[in-house]
Amino acid sequence: MRVSTEDQAREGFSLPEQRERLETFCKFKGYEIIDYYQDAGISAKTGNLRPEFERLKEDIKSKKINTIISLKLDRITRSIYDWENLITFLDENNAYIDCANDEVNTTTANGKMISRLLMSVSQNEIERTSERTKIGLAGAIKQGHIPSKAPLGYKHENKKLVIDYSTKDIVVRIFELYYNGYSYQKISNLFNEEKVLGKDNWRDSTIVGILENEIYKGDFVHGKNTKHPTYYEDVVEPIISKEMWEDCQVQKKKNSRNYQRTLTYLYLQKLKCPNCNRVLGGKATTKKNGKPYFYYYCHDCKIEFRENLINEYFNQFIDELVQYDSVVNQFFLPMIRQKFDEPKEQLQKEIKNQKDKLDRIKNAYLNGAFDVKEYKEEKQIVEKVIIEQPVCTRRSRRCGEKPHQCLG
Repeated sequence: MRVSTEDQAREGFSLPEQRERLETFCKFKGYEIIDYYQDAGISAKTGNLRPEFERLKEDIKSKKINTIISLKLDRITRSIYDWENLITFLDENNAYIDCANDEVNTTTANGKMISRLLMSVSQNEIERTSERTKIGLAGAIKQGHIPSKAPLGYKHENKKLVIDYSTKDIVVRIFELYYNGYSYQKISNLFNEEKVLGKDNWRDSTIVGILENEIYKGDFVHGKNTKHPTYYEDVVEPIISKEMWEDCQVQKKKNSRNYQRTLTYLYLQKLKCPNCNRVLGGKATTKKNGKPYFYYYCHDCKIEFRENLINEYFNQFIDELVQYDSVVNQFFLPMIRQKFDEPKEQLQKEIKNQKDKLDRIKNAYLNGAFDVKEYKEEKQIVEKVIIEQPVCTRRSRRCGEKPHQCLG
């Protein structure tokens, strides 16, 4: 007797029901019942271990029994391969099979042929069921329904795997520490000292499992430890960029307990590829003079950028910000100070006009429309206009400031 979960759900083949029907069949046939062999909740497909079925075969070898009584042929197996092996085994031990619902006679060639046809139908059924299950599972995984326990940094929400922001930063820190040269053991020791998450039993194997888990870059591998794993890409929101994850896998070959990265990447995890928008990874080379040269690269687009070139663009951007601030302080701020006591509507109108003018001056200067000399001339013209604005409207001046310097 055998029953699997899908069998009972589909056809109601509970073990007590099978037992009752088989006892009635044995009484009708005049068989003496020697023992019962029950595999509960185990599928009959190839590769599944069935302890009771193995015990039955041992009893056949020892001549304790010589006939197998089953409700249906597929209660014994659903694999043509296993069926052929079983027929050979029965022939060698002068044993037979009798089924209550299937007319199976393994003592004749025609009977064996019919049994093979029935077994083909059973195997086709289990293969089709397996295909439907795989298709449904694949669709669920692509929607973020990951069929596994939520790893650190994630949680299940409405059956989907989503980021757990209360533990996300711990995962990020593990990857960053490892990328910067820390070994698995050193990270686990550090976490135990700090009692991260209130734990002092962090293991290096735990750190390895996190660093090797594709889920942190948004991917999932179903059946990772099987012969035919299935890879699903971008099924959940990533915690770590794909570049950082790949770099940490490469880092395995470099890291040891006594190695730690001494180079500092100023823009690591801060730059994105202009083509694919992915976060750039970092690498460095050291010349004969001992000076390191840093680069940031995109693994997919095969492009890289020198850090010194990035520094030039960054410094240029800062200079433009400083220049903009200078323009604001020279033109916009004095106007605000002078017009502080003027009527609100007039002041707002003047502010808008000055903003527009200031934007034009700034854009013209930053875009190279005129040189420094022309810029100073324009500056003098604007300053003259500002000085000629109405003086302070206070009834009593005690501040001692010039009209264009007064805060009102």
